[in-house]
Amino acid sequence: MADPTTEPEESGEVQSVQAEDLLGMNPDLVRDVIVALDAEDGAAVREIVAPLHPAEVADLIEMLRGAMRSQLVGYLRPTFDPIVLTELDEALRDEVAEQLGTQAIARAIATLDSDDALNLISTLEETKQRSVLHAVPAAVRAIIEEGLAFPEESAGRLMQRDFVAVPAFWTVGEVIDFLRESDDLPDDFYDIFVVDPRHRLIGSVALNKVLRTKRPVFIRDIMVTDILSVPLAMDQEEVAYVFAQQDLLSAPVVDESQRLIGVIMIDDIVDVIHEEAEEDLMRLGGVQEGDLYQAVLETGKSRFLWLFVNLGTAILASLVIGLFQGTIEEIVMLAVLMPIAASMGGNAGTQTLTVAVRAIAMKELTPTNAVRVLSKEILVGTFNGLSFALIVGVVAWVWSGNAGIGIVMAVAMVITMVVAGLAGAAIPLGIARTRFDPAIASGVFLTTVTDVVAFLAFLGLGALFLL
Repeated sequence: MADPTTEPEESGEVQSVQAEDLLGMNPDLVRDVIVALDAEDGAAVREIVAPLHPAEVADLIEMLRGAMRSQLVGYLRPTFDPIVLTELDEALRDEVAEQLGTQAIARAIATLDSDDALNLISTLEETKQRSVLHAVPAAVRAIIEEGLAFPEESAGRLMQRDFVAVPAFWTVGEVIDFLRESDDLPDDFYDIFVVDPRHRLIGSVALNKVLRTKRPVFIRDIMVTDILSVPLAMDQEEVAYVFAQQDLLSAPVVDESQRLIGVIMIDDIVDVIHEEAEEDLMRLGGVQEGDLYQAVLETGKSRFLWLFVNLGTAILASLVIGLFQGTIEEIVMLAVLMPIAASMGGNAGTQTLTVAVRAIAMKELTPTNAVRVLSKEILVGTFNGLSFALIVGVVAWVWSGNAGIGIVMAVAMVITMVVAGLAGAAIPLGIARTRFDPAIASGVFLTTVTDVVAFLAFLGLGALFLL
């Protein structure tokens, strides 16, 4: 068999590598698990799943239908890794937690980092929460209850309580000895925090700097005092923005008295970025997280309101068309062509809206540069409007055999595209000023604006110049 490491060099080509080539999870493994489940071979299932990372086990559980999912969890129950629960979609956690039982969940929480334990228990149903809390050790329960008192999606919920803090008068040697002898260090950490006698944060030292410094040197001589600390109540999206701006690996969390109470790690921030991006995408489409795993009735009910609002906007657009019923009866070709302007306007507006919502989330679009951005979108709309006006105008002229209809279509296209670009940026900006999430309702407002403007422009110009 040829050595895969030499093959690209011999062929002169670089082979493409997919994620599944590096990870344990792949379609063949899923099929093998399904076959083993069908055969009710628990030993085979455990053998196949054993090499997988907890996140991959969670993905596997999510892929299977209800009965098989329950069967898989049942087979894995004796050796179930608690980390799997933190990786599961929230819509399925209660289901899996119910099957594992209160005592199993309590044991799992006792072994998790404080942030993962808090994340897990906060997503459980309230009755299940109480029963699990009563089953965990008192020390763990106190930490979790304190965490649950913090606002949802805040730094307090995101932080872990395990960190390394030392006084400034220690030497590097004393710190290293402390790290070697301590039994309760965090599993992963990058910074050592320096505190005063009242446990207030006064500095930090990167772990690699400690290891490179001679033992007699005092910590106060190598610590960095100009450090960025995160307030306890800061929203997790703001925390993620700070991490991205400062390229942080970890950040200390302090209370109102500047006392060090926790630390946020980069792996948690990666999860936050993923969650926030997914949430924005879902809201733009009018659906909820966990929609994929909900029952048919629940999914239908959750989507009904959004569709009902869209029905209202569609009726408004129809009322506008109704105003020009006589014009359409006189020139039937207008009814054939009018969806073109609305469709182009909607797509152009959605392009701008998508960019604007993400830019607002990343703080790249603010009231400071709003005028510049809006001006740019007007120019972009004008450019595209003129370009497509020429194309659509000629098509409408040839199709209808009427040069007037071609001209009306061209002018309507320019108006619609300019307004679509302007609305796509202005609507989320306006919603953001009200403190609401612009991803929630921007799409509905944009659809209304583009449809109404497109129909008004096309049919209004048609009534004015063609009759």
